[in-house]
Amino acid sequence: MTWVASSASAGGPTSVLVTSPTSGEATALYYSDKEYDALQKLLGAAGVGTRDVPPQVATAQARQINVTWMAHDVSPWRVDQVFPVDSGPRAVWIHTAADMPETPNGYWHRADHPAELRSLLKKLGVMAKSSGDGYAGIFPEPWQSQETAPTTGPDTTTTTVSVGTPGTTDGTRWRSNWWWTLPGAAGGAALALALVLRPLASRLPPGWWRGGGRESGPRQELQDV
Repeated sequence: MTWVASSASAGGPTSVLVTSPTSGEATALYYSDKEYDALQKLLGAAGVGTRDVPPQVATAQARQINVTWMAHDVSPWRVDQVFPVDSGPRAVWIHTAADMPETPNGYWHRADHPAELRSLLKKLGVMAKSSGDGYAGIFPEPWQSQETAPTTGPDTTTTTVSVGTPGTTDGTRWRSNWWWTLPGAAGGAALALALVLRPLASRLPPGWWRGGGRESGPRQELQDV
């Protein structure tokens, strides 16, 4: 609870929303609730597991529980989609996307304590039978990226390489918008010419622009006495 309280005071996660699309149930927890910390531990850490859908989830009609973690109570930053499978070993599979809302990419992993997680979800009131107003929920999408380059070593993470929009920096855009450069070029040429001629103009005699040179000899003024 010390870690949760400190992260909340520093602007981290502060609340969590738990919903069941199939039964139409929903509840919320604040970081000061004891169930908040218990739910966080039972769902496990983010960034571990596999990108592939587990066969047990793909073939079974498992219900879906959505757990949305909120920062400042308004901004979702992590989404856990929980699938309690009733067939076979009654495992609980979890898809965790921890970089929301930038990307829905996430990892699948199996809950370490499925019975305890089921019990907590039942206590929170989101494990009732399907209702006529509910729906199956939105299944996690496959891993999405633009272009990826694998990193070295056994790590399976990838680095996303942004792909620019064609025509934004190539010669095609330059050729289509070349005339926008004319006013700037003309202004720059005028400024350069003024800087070059200014020292020369200060050395010219007065009245040089009227075509007359300076008279030789002394200059006198006739006064009426």
